[in-house]
Amino acid sequence: MPNPANPLIVQSDKSVLLEVENPRYAEARDALARFAELVKSPEYVHTYRITPLSLWNAAAIGMTPDEVMDTLNEFAKYPIPGNIEREIIDYMSRYGQLTLFMDGEDLVLLCDNEDLAEEIWQSKKVREYLLGRLDPTTLKVDPNYRGLIKAALIEIGHPVEDLAGYVEGEPLHFELRKMTREGKPFALRRYQQEAVDVFYAGGGTKGGSGVVVLPCGAGKTMVGIGAMAKLQTSTIILCPNVVAVRQWISELLDKTTLTPEDIGEYTGDLKEVKPVTVATYQILTWRKSRDADFEHFKIFEARNWGLIIYDEVHLLPAPVFRVTAQIQATRRLGLTATLVREDEREEEVFSLIGPKRFDMPWKLLEDQGWIATAICYEIRIDLPQSLRRKYALAEDRKKYRIAAENPVKLEVLKEIVEYHKGDNILIIGMYLDQLHIIAEELDAPLITGKTSNADREVLYKAFREEKIRCLVVSKVANFAIDLPDANVAIQVSGTFGSRQEEAQRLGRILRPKTDGSFARFYSIITKDTRDMEFAAKRQLFLTEQGYQYVIASADEKVWEEPPEKFFR
Repeated sequence: MPNPANPLIVQSDKSVLLEVENPRYAEARDALARFAELVKSPEYVHTYRITPLSLWNAAAIGMTPDEVMDTLNEFAKYPIPGNIEREIIDYMSRYGQLTLFMDGEDLVLLCDNEDLAEEIWQSKKVREYLLGRLDPTTLKVDPNYRGLIKAALIEIGHPVEDLAGYVEGEPLHFELRKMTREGKPFALRRYQQEAVDVFYAGGGTKGGSGVVVLPCGAGKTMVGIGAMAKLQTSTIILCPNVVAVRQWISELLDKTTLTPEDIGEYTGDLKEVKPVTVATYQILTWRKSRDADFEHFKIFEARNWGLIIYDEVHLLPAPVFRVTAQIQATRRLGLTATLVREDEREEEVFSLIGPKRFDMPWKLLEDQGWIATAICYEIRIDLPQSLRRKYALAEDRKKYRIAAENPVKLEVLKEIVEYHKGDNILIIGMYLDQLHIIAEELDAPLITGKTSNADREVLYKAFREEKIRCLVVSKVANFAIDLPDANVAIQVSGTFGSRQEEAQRLGRILRPKTDGSFARFYSIITKDTRDMEFAAKRQLFLTEQGYQYVIASADEKVWEEPPEKFFR
C-alpha cells in the first residue's frame, strides 16, 4: 500500500520517479526494471517510463497486470492514478490476442475476437501483407511477409505471438566440453542454462526467438553457445566488430568439440562460410555505393541455417533489420545487456528478433559471486580559463576533444593513481596524444593499436604477475579478449557517449575478486561541456544495469572514502 516512506511516485503520464536516497531504492529499481524503461538518472531522482513495449516484454516473460500493479503499490509513496491500472491491463492483455501459426501450408493470423480482426483487416499498414480472410477471426498471411506483418502490427499497437515454427537447418553435431583446452573445468552456470532452456522451450514453437538480457561480464556468449548445443544445427553469429568475431571463435574452440574446420570467419579480412559462421555487422552493411545492394546479405542464403545469434543486439544496424524480416523461419537469439537502442528501434527488435525471454538482475549475480561488486564514480572538473574561449569558438566535434583532453584531468588522475598504488589499474582513453602524456607522466607502459601482439602479451603477463601495477590503454582495451584482470579502471576520454563502449570498459574489471573487494570505475569529466553531455548517456547505461553511480567534484576526493559509504 502507498506509504510516504516509500521510494516511488507513479504519475498519470506513466512516468515513475524513483528516489535514489531511499533505503528501498535498490529493491524498487530491480523490480521496476522488469516492466519499465530508465529514461534519466541524475543524482537524486531517476525517471522511468512504462511503455506499451516494456509491458509487452514483461508479458512475454510471464508477468501479469496484477504483478505489475502489486509492484507499483508495494513501492508507491502516494496513491496510483486510476488510469495507470487500466492502461497496464489494456496493453498487457494485447500480448497473446494475435497469434501467427501454420495451418497446413498456410500462414495464418488468428485474432482473439471479430472486432480485432476487422480492425486489422481495415488497416492500410497491414492489409498489403494479407492474402485474404478465412473466417471472422482468421486472416491468411503472405508467408514472404512474416516479419513485416509483425512489425506493421506492433506499429498499430498490437504485438503478435509467433507460433508458426522454424526450419531445422543443416544438422551440426558437437558437444560442450567438460574441460577447456587449458584443462579448466567447464559447465554452464545455472542462470545461463536457465536462459538457454527458456529460449529453447523444449524445441517447440513457444521458444526459438527472442532476447536474453544479462549484465556486463555475466557470460552472454556462453548462453549463445548453450543454445547452439541444444539445437545442434548450423549457425550464423553476428557481432559488432572483428575482435568480437574472433572472441566467439576462440570461445567455441575452447568450450566445445567444434574444430577450426567447422567455424568460419566472415569479415573484411576473411570470407569463410562454414557450418558455424561468425560475421560482423559492418561486413553485412557494406556496399559499393549508397544506391548499391548489400551484397554480403547473400551469406544468409549460403547455407540452410538453423540458428542466427545477434550479439549485442542493441547495436544491430538498421539495414540488417531488413534481412531479419525475411528470415523469420530461422530461430533467432538476441544477446544484450540492455534493450534500449540509441536509434529507438526497440519495437523492431521485439517484432523481428523476438521479445525478451530472460533477464537476470545484476545484484543477484553479484550476490552469487559471478560478477564483482562495482562502484562507478563520475569526477567532475572545470575547464581552465585559458581554454574556455577556444572551446566556445570550436566546432561541435572539436569541442568534445578540447573538453576530453582538459589538462586538469592529469592532475586528478595522478591523485587517484597515487591513492590506488597497491591496486591493478587500467587507464583508458581514446586520444593518443593525451595517452602518451599520461604514460610519460606516470612512467607507465602504453598499449595502443600499434603495439605488436608480442609486446602486448609481455605487458599483460607482467600485469597479471603484478610486476606492473598500472597500464595505459587506448580503445584496444574495449574488446581485447586477453586484457588482464584489474580492480580499478580510470577513463579519461571515450567515444561520444557510447553505451556499448562503457559496457566493455566496465567489463574489464568485473571478474570477481578473490578477496571480495570492490571494483572501482572512474570517469573524469569536464563539467558544462560536451564531455558531460556524453557522460550522461553512459551514466544512463550504468545506472540501468544497477551499478552504484557517484557524482562528485575533484575537491571531494571521493576515491579516499570507503565504497560502502555510497551503497544504499
